[in-house]
Amino acid sequence: MHRLGGVGLAAFERQQESQRSFATLSSELSRVQVDHLQSQLTQFRTALTHFAKTHRDAIRRDPKFRHEFQRMCASIGVDPLAGPRKGGWWAELLGMGDWQYELGVQIVDVCVSTRERNGGLIDMGELVRMVSQLRGVESGVITEEDVVQSIKTLQPLGAGYEVIDVGEGRKMVRNVVKELDEDQGVILAEAQVEGGRIVEEILVTRRGWTYERARAALENMLLRDGLCWLDAQDERHGKAYWVPSAMHWDE
Repeated sequence: MHRLGGVGLAAFERQQESQRSFATLSSELSRVQVDHLQSQLTQFRTALTHFAKTHRDAIRRDPKFRHEFQRMCASIGVDPLAGPRKGGWWAELLGMGDWQYELGVQIVDVCVSTRERNGGLIDMGELVRMVSQLRGVESGVITEEDVVQSIKTLQPLGAGYEVIDVGEGRKMVRNVVKELDEDQGVILAEAQVEGGRIVEEILVTRRGWTYERARAALENMLLRDGLCWLDAQDERHGKAYWVPSAMHWDE
């Protein structure tokens, strides 16, 4: 019995030694992998820094080039607004921190000045147009991507600024602290198609809703959220709703 016990103890010790060896090997492999990853990240940052500095003027001046730079960053998981300095990489590499924040202030200006009529929801195209007018620049100089990036800088304010996709490539900017439910998103998408006007029949025929559901959703947008206006003398349907954020304004 004693001899068998000795054999069992020796086997146990060999197993323990094997486990320690595997643990040591695993630790060494992990350290090598981490070192390799850190080296790759350092090389990547160096290359991106060189590219940004080399093409700084083009990124600042040319909206198409700026858009492609943003797309490149997004495709490799880099947020241009993240970084050790205020304004992130925009400020650190491109010197665009002040430009981005200035654009953000003007976005707030437009959103606040139009909130009474649109309930805190503005079409992206209208926002870009009005900000461009405010800055005194030609159409195309300020892009949707510029606005999206600036809105990210506004999120810490907690004022509800958010870009909303309403379908078919259309975007809207919400600038009040309220969540849109799924039905409201559908109504906004249809209102965009109709130039801002929406009636119950459109939701029933195109979306398969019941009249009760359509009426309830529209009344909520009118009375609870203030996102639309009521035309109680519509010539065709007797009652129609107008969504200001989906209407085209010529100011």
